[in-house]
Amino acid sequence: MTSVDLKPGQKFPTPTPGFGDRVFYETLYRQKPNSAMAQEWCVHYGVLPEDEAGRINKKVMDRKKNRGVVLSPARKATKKRSKVKVEAAVSVESDFKVGGSEHVGSSTML
Repeated sequence: MTSVDLKPGQKFPTPTPGFGDRVFYETLYRQKPNSAMAQEWCVHYGVLPEDEAGRINKKVMDRKKNRGVVLSPARKATKKRSKVKVEAAVSVESDFKVGGSEHVGSSTML
């Protein structure tokens, strides 16, 4: 593919109509024409008509220009968790008794 074949804003070869990503993004674009994600994908892969691609590419470029450099937010100071001390073990009586042989499945409840 030469640069002559590319539509405005196209960066990648146009996928075939049955390609899963193309179906998803074209459907999203039809349902929500203002979706930034759908606009960007459709422009970059050249699935829009030439005149529409030029118009949408302008929006995508303006959006990227306005975004500027995004730095990761500073980490919030977190409090260290204090360790919890376990007081004393609590004993509980139960009516569970083990029979003469202590094999699995040989216990009985009374």
